[in-house]
Amino acid sequence: MFNYDTVTEAINGLRQRGFSLDFNLQVNSIQCFNPDLNLNPDDFEIKEIYRFEGDSNPDDEEIVYAIETKDGYKGVFVNGYGPSAEAAGAEMMKKLTDHHNN
Repeated sequence: MFNYDTVTEAINGLRQRGFSLDFNLQVNSIQCFNPDLNLNPDDFEIKEIYRFEGDSNPDDEEIVYAIETKDGYKGVFVNGYGPSAEAAGAEMMKKLTDHHNN
């Protein structure tokens, strides 16, 4: 696993290693618009995870996920945690949390 000091460094480093797509959280899936992908928790694997804590503002807390689909698409998903976390369904939260705790 690589070490990054900032969210931007993590995203840039992952992009250099082929994680070129941008994923967004939906309630029970993650979505990419180009190409058009809508992935349920069983459709992808979390390959790497990086957690960043803001020095003075809890809203600066983010997790960067390196995602790979079963079809070989690779991309990045960034989500806040704590007060800035986005709402997700139970299955998606289990997928993101289980990997984070391993």
